[in-house]
Amino acid sequence: MARVIVIGSTNIDMAIHLSRFPEAGETVLGGKFIRGFGGKGANQAIACKSAGATVSFLTAVGDDAAGEDVRNHMASLGLDLSYAQRISGTPTGVALIFVAQGGENRIGVASGANACLTREWVEQLPASVFDDGNVLLTGLEVPLPTVICAVERARRAGMTVIVNPAPADPALIDPLILRNIDILTPNQLELAALTGRLPSAEQRDLSRSAATLLEGGVKHVLVTLGSGGSRLYSGPPESIREAFVPPFKVDAIDTVGAGDAFNGALAAAIAEGFTLEDATQWASAAAALSVTRTGAQATHLTPETITHLIQSTTKPNRFSATGQAQQT
Repeated sequence: MARVIVIGSTNIDMAIHLSRFPEAGETVLGGKFIRGFGGKGANQAIACKSAGATVSFLTAVGDDAAGEDVRNHMASLGLDLSYAQRISGTPTGVALIFVAQGGENRIGVASGANACLTREWVEQLPASVFDDGNVLLTGLEVPLPTVICAVERARRAGMTVIVNPAPADPALIDPLILRNIDILTPNQLELAALTGRLPSAEQRDLSRSAATLLEGGVKHVLVTLGSGGSRLYSGPPESIREAFVPPFKVDAIDTVGAGDAFNGALAAAIAEGFTLEDATQWASAAAALSVTRTGAQATHLTPETITHLIQSTTKPNRFSATGQAQQT
């Protein structure tokens, strides 16, 4: 199986669960506090590992106690941290999270050491990190020049490149960047931010926005719509192929990290050799399972639990017990 290289952020998450979100200037009492591990990069790397992939995680933490806790946690889960950095004199990133009843969340992030992942650092990584046949997964909680350099090196090496544009940065849609990306995975709001259109879940509007990105050179646009499933757009803009992957119905407790679980599981499935549509279904099942427990990191995922959800909901025997898609 190919290796997945994840380049991204690592944070300490501090979450408060409330009955509702505070209004401006308001204090809402009675919430439950949870301190945990997060960061979109770490969440994705752990979901990818839990979904069955071999994962190398390239990230940065501070030289504080939080950074040591995070490294020990990630190493205990089997992530390869050979190229993870410890930044002297800089705190580990922190995310402050409000979670309302029903699982909706609002998040603010202090980047800390994540901002120290530079383009120069990526340029100095050995060629062995960017092996032909491997998969690169990265997001935008680290500096954009770092992401650009990583996707350029991955493209030259023949890797499959997946970029989760979160938080969205319109600078990403430069054709010189997009042409190096195989799969772009925005949610509805990120798609709107990238293309300058108003957020819309209408199929026609999603298709137009996806066409803008396909015109820029990206090969596939995979739009995640939460409980609305996901839509996959591929091909040249004049003849776009569209596929809808329905959601899996579960009782959501905490939606923090659901998108990260999706992206991590997607990368694992691509590394396993799934078609993109099958990989999207696999990722959707992983995301659904992730929201049934609290916390941003889907450490409870396994290929078996993902397979079971798919088999119990859709076509029997479509996936094997190992998670590999079967031929039909």
